[in-house]
Amino acid sequence: MIDLRLVRAQPQLVRDSQSARGDDPAVVDAVLAADAEFRSALAEFERARAEQKNVGRDIATAVGEAKAAALANAQDLASRVKALQAQADAAQRRAADISREIGNIVQPGVPTGGEDDFVVLREVGARRDFAGEAVTIRDHLAIGESLRAIDMERGAKVSGARFYFLRGVGARLELAVLNTAMTMAIDAGFTPMMTPTLVRPEVMAGTGFLGKHADEIYFLERDDLYLTGTSEVALAGYHSDEIVSLAQGPLRYAGWSACYRREAGSAGRDTRGIIRVHQFHKVEMFSFCRAADAAAEHDRFLALEESLLRALELPYRVIDVAAGDLGMSASRKYDCEAWLPSQDRWMEVTSTSNCTTFQARRLGIRERGEDGTEPVATVNGTIGTTRWLVALLENHQQADGSVYVPPILRPHLGGVDRLEPPR
Repeated sequence: MIDLRLVRAQPQLVRDSQSARGDDPAVVDAVLAADAEFRSALAEFERARAEQKNVGRDIATAVGEAKAAALANAQDLASRVKALQAQADAAQRRAADISREIGNIVQPGVPTGGEDDFVVLREVGARRDFAGEAVTIRDHLAIGESLRAIDMERGAKVSGARFYFLRGVGARLELAVLNTAMTMAIDAGFTPMMTPTLVRPEVMAGTGFLGKHADEIYFLERDDLYLTGTSEVALAGYHSDEIVSLAQGPLRYAGWSACYRREAGSAGRDTRGIIRVHQFHKVEMFSFCRAADAAAEHDRFLALEESLLRALELPYRVIDVAAGDLGMSASRKYDCEAWLPSQDRWMEVTSTSNCTTFQARRLGIRERGEDGTEPVATVNGTIGTTRWLVALLENHQQADGSVYVPPILRPHLGGVDRLEPPR
């Protein structure tokens, strides 16, 4: 949620942020109008309350007709005070509801534009020369099927399109990636968490996921619960309506969960294999920190993501995501994209977002400061997910049909340095 004090003090800043996102800046004026109505009604209410108190004192000393008149006046004032309070409360709720339509303030320096207007910050690692190695490039599904690691046909039979089974070395490879990611997060000071994948509407709304992309989310109407597309949602709600202590530094959690996405509107995009699916697993880093520390925390998350990508020996690039592609809660987002040899393009494998105090305001997460309580900041970032298998299989495929295993994964795969097709 946006800070109403910021909207009042710097409305043009908020309008410019809305425009950068490709959203309607007029919502800022609607918030200001509702807020002005609230403050006007509140002032009227307070004047009427003061008059009511004065009349109450008059009743105590009045006698005869004067007392009767004072009592009648008190009754009229009581009705007026009640009506003014209701008017002020309604205007306050209206201002709060409209303000929820405003996205987080885009940070200075974020690229303008939409999905294709990102800025490449760096490219790390060399792309393999498959032609020079006399290796015929196969895509991850062909490799996975030859290893008996991925079974899309039976996934569709059991659950429908965009579902799959990971079996044998496929299941072990996913566990190897996720366990490696979790170990790295723990070593970096994160508390491991196995999170719920069903959350209440107020938690889903609090994280900002019920905006433009609400149709991506599975909703269980009978139970009034949402299936999460990331453990970020459950982790953000973990301290909802709490006052936390950050005296010892940020509260850092790493959540492991299944994730569910409807992939609405993505027909025809990456439908082959496990790039864009309805269910997958992920290890998500999440931090509650002070607002002044959020940018540094964001950089820390990105560094951890990059360190694992380098350890997996994957060529990747880091992009600064444009304002129109940020998502409602993020003020800045960096994506890491791995090279996808079969399609000769980059593929997003992880991202990290600085949400400043936006989510914490909506969820009521605060810390004590010198002038009372104030909202904390939240930062999130993925450090390992099922999609990483796509990049691993394709970039590390060998001419003999095997797949090279980077050393960091070998302890989780019985020490093998190659995944071999079954004979």
